[in-house]
Amino acid sequence: MDHDDRQIGRILSRREVLMLIGASAATLLMGCGSMGSGATPETSTGSVPSAAPSPPAMPQPSPSPAATATQGALALPATSAPVTTPVRIPVPACIVRPEQTEGPYFVDTRLNRTDIRSDPISGIVKEGLPLTLTFVVSRIGNDGCAPLRDAMVDIWHCDAQGFYSDVRDPRRDTTGEQWLRGYQMTDASGIAAFTTIYPGWYPGRAVHIHFKIRTAAAGQVYDFTSQLYFDDAVSDAVFAQAPYAARGNRTTRNQNDGIFRRNGEQLVLALTPTDQGYAATFEIGLQL
Repeated sequence: MDHDDRQIGRILSRREVLMLIGASAATLLMGCGSMGSGATPETSTGSVPSAAPSPPAMPQPSPSPAATATQGALALPATSAPVTTPVRIPVPACIVRPEQTEGPYFVDTRLNRTDIRSDPISGIVKEGLPLTLTFVVSRIGNDGCAPLRDAMVDIWHCDAQGFYSDVRDPRRDTTGEQWLRGYQMTDASGIAAFTTIYPGWYPGRAVHIHFKIRTAAAGQVYDFTSQLYFDDAVSDAVFAQAPYAARGNRTTRNQNDGIFRRNGEQLVLALTPTDQGYAATFEIGLQL
């Protein structure tokens, strides 16, 4: 099910970002340097599984460009004289990410919720390794970069067995079920947070999560759609556990996915192990 499509996004280079924000660094620091604590998790209508799989030991993946820009420390000169540590401008929050295809499984269900693991009708909760996913959405304009408030962030992805909800698929008809779908509105800090599970896989595609950001900022409707990916080494470790292991070995890795090869390396999540699973923060700037 490789639903390939042309890339329709534009990548803002690091040099362009620095030129854009250099004239108003003070505004940028106030807008991007201080992020809130995130949205308050909501309780889903379903019961939480009695036991979640333990997170595997974190492999040591190669850092993505965004992660490298975020984590790279500024080198200080080799001297014994007193030096002043330069202020590091948080450029990653202002990076325009590549758009990617929406795919055939987007359903505009308008489920406003933080925890998307359950079906709101049956209350059934999808099993899998817990994943906390936080978006930090910024607006890039002539005056620099600032948090984007009241943007609608939708996410949807397959379950541990590779199925999507609310679709008629030859492998399984899930029409009427609405698990692993939902949206959040960004707060004053541009943050929207979700609780979900590590997605499974299906033939023809790398492991991924779809997302869509919609906003009416600047008096016009803006729609941005793309996908998030995972380091293959992490996926290998996760899929060796239940309930993923029952699927067997996956058939498509990142570099074998035609959609990932279109700048997907800029959309790979940097995961942090938690007590129950993983957490990731994804920063994105929209040119409005």
